[in-house]
Amino acid sequence: MNISIRLATETELSRVHQMILDFAKFIKKPEMVYITPEQMVKDKDIFKCLIAVEGKEIVGFATYFFAYYSWSGKAVYLDDLYVEEKYRGKGIGTLLFDRVMEVGKEANCFKMKWQVSSWNAKAQEFYRAKGAIIDDAEINCDLKLT
Repeated sequence: MNISIRLATETELSRVHQMILDFAKFIKKPEMVYITPEQMVKDKDIFKCLIAVEGKEIVGFATYFFAYYSWSGKAVYLDDLYVEEKYRGKGIGTLLFDRVMEVGKEANCFKMKWQVSSWNAKAQEFYRAKGAIIDDAEINCDLKLT
């Protein structure tokens, strides 16, 4: 298997969008997806997406953005990381995760931050193996503005 990791092009965002829908179904929240490929293009200054490609097929993605935290400063926020089921366990998630981490380091970020579902023990194990501390002290808040 020869996997390359690179930024998604605008023409590939419809495929990424389909994978976002697949990811939302996997985490049992399909009703929470409001984004469209057109919105991703419109938000290209802040929306960043890496894709994992085997041959000509996109098999995974990681979306991220830059944030600023008053306690620590600049950070890279890993929004979603997803690998198609038949490609899991082959190190693709590690490649995507490590590349987002490199992006953060190249941008002089202090830290990388993300969320993980409380029920997803396999993902938590993956992140702990990377050295992450999973903090259960915070509760997520979400408020739609439109």
